[in-house]
Amino acid sequence: MHVIDALRTDFYEVELDGKPAGSGDVFANWAAHDRLGILIYEPLAALGATHLIQLACMCFYDSKPVRRSERKVYPEIFAIHVGGWWGGHGNFDFWPARREVQVPADPCEVLGALNDFGITRLALPERPVRDITHRRKEEDCALDRLVTAVMYSPNGRMAAPDFTIRSNDRRSERDVQRIIHPTQLSEQSIAQLQKTAVPVKETDADFMPRQIALNINISEAMREQAERDRAALKIDGRVTESYRFADLQSSLKRL
Repeated sequence: MHVIDALRTDFYEVELDGKPAGSGDVFANWAAHDRLGILIYEPLAALGATHLIQLACMCFYDSKPVRRSERKVYPEIFAIHVGGWWGGHGNFDFWPARREVQVPADPCEVLGALNDFGITRLALPERPVRDITHRRKEEDCALDRLVTAVMYSPNGRMAAPDFTIRSNDRRSERDVQRIIHPTQLSEQSIAQLQKTAVPVKETDADFMPRQIALNINISEAMREQAERDRAALKIDGRVTESYRFADLQSSLKRL
């Protein structure tokens, strides 16, 4: 389903340095044309950044409310799989298909994708800083545009985090389960969805075939591990994910 109807900003509780905070403390000064890009290097890894992705989607709509009421567009978010397909994440609204792509495991190609998509808010797994030589001017191009870089853990739990995001509504987990256990909708369900006021991606003829193709490398054992990782994030019955901010320049040496 489209997050435009399913989620709200107040579903998420941010804690920064042990104190209550908000989306503006994670994504400072989010503007109408900001774009989130998340880098995925291993199976189902973006599940560890579920709340960060959803919070970015809420910022996308909150920055320009007409997107909820009149335009009804999908959020400008991009999933970039590095070195292989690591599971279909389309249920997080990485749709249409051009918003979920694969690039070679080459830092220069990864940075090129960030620049091609005009990413302003970057999410990447924790990786060591390396001596990477990017193509001339590509780093400058990215740094001219990037505003935020956040490191996440594929299992959702980051050591020594700068901030956490907790969901207070079970609806935030709905699409997590659809990614871990994708199901083919019946013709009757699709027909019902086609009657909704806001068109949804599940009624697109190419949505499910696309997700199946992206799941080619995902085994049942990987799905079971994803379930265990998700359950381990619950504190008092609510899922809490943790993150660290990354220096913009050093983040480009972690690709």
